[in-house]
Amino acid sequence: MKPLLKLEVFETVEPHKKATVVTDIGALEEARLAAYEQGYSAGWEDASNATSEDQTRIGADLARSIQALGFTYHEARMHVLRAIGPLLQEMVARLLPEMAREALAPVVLETLMPMAETMADAPVSIVMNPAVRPAIEALLERATGLPLTVIEEPTLGEGQVYLRLGDTETHVDLDRATAEIAAAVRGFFGLTEKDA
Repeated sequence: MKPLLKLEVFETVEPHKKATVVTDIGALEEARLAAYEQGYSAGWEDASNATSEDQTRIGADLARSIQALGFTYHEARMHVLRAIGPLLQEMVARLLPEMAREALAPVVLETLMPMAETMADAPVSIVMNPAVRPAIEALLERATGLPLTVIEEPTLGEGQVYLRLGDTETHVDLDRATAEIAAAVRGFFGLTEKDA
C-alpha cells in the first residue's frame, strides 16, 4: 500500500478561523450604480464615435460619387458637343444663307407695310442686289399695289435691302444676321473646346 499524499495548504488564514467580510449595502449599491454608469457612458461614447465615423465615411463616399457623376456629365456633354459641332457649323454655313435668301422678300414686305400706311402717293425706293430683284419684285407686286422704284446696287450683299420713303430709310440686312449667327455658333463651339 502506498502512503497517502499530503498536500500543502497555502492559506494565510488559519483553517480553524473563518474570514469575515463586512459589507455595507449602501456602498455596494453605489459601486454597482457607478459601474453601470461607467459602462453606459463607455457604450454611448463608442456608439457616438461609430456613428460619427460612419457619417464621415458616407459623406466622403457621396462626395466621390457626385464628383464622378460631374465628370461623367461633363465628359458626355463634351462628347456630344464635339460630335454635333461640325454638323451644326456645316448647317449654318450651307443652309442659313439659303434660308435667308428665301426669307428676304417676306421680310422686305413685312418691313414695307408699316411704311406704306403712312405714305401718300410717293413711290418707295428699294435698293437691292440685282440677283434678288426677281424674287422681291414678284412678291411686292402681288402683295401690294404700291408704286415702287427699284434701284439695283451690285455692291450690296444678296441679303441686304434698303427701303426709302422720303426722308425715312430702313435697312434689311439678313447677310449680317446670318454672319452673326454663324459667328455665335463658331464661338459657342470654340468656348466648349476651351472648357474641355
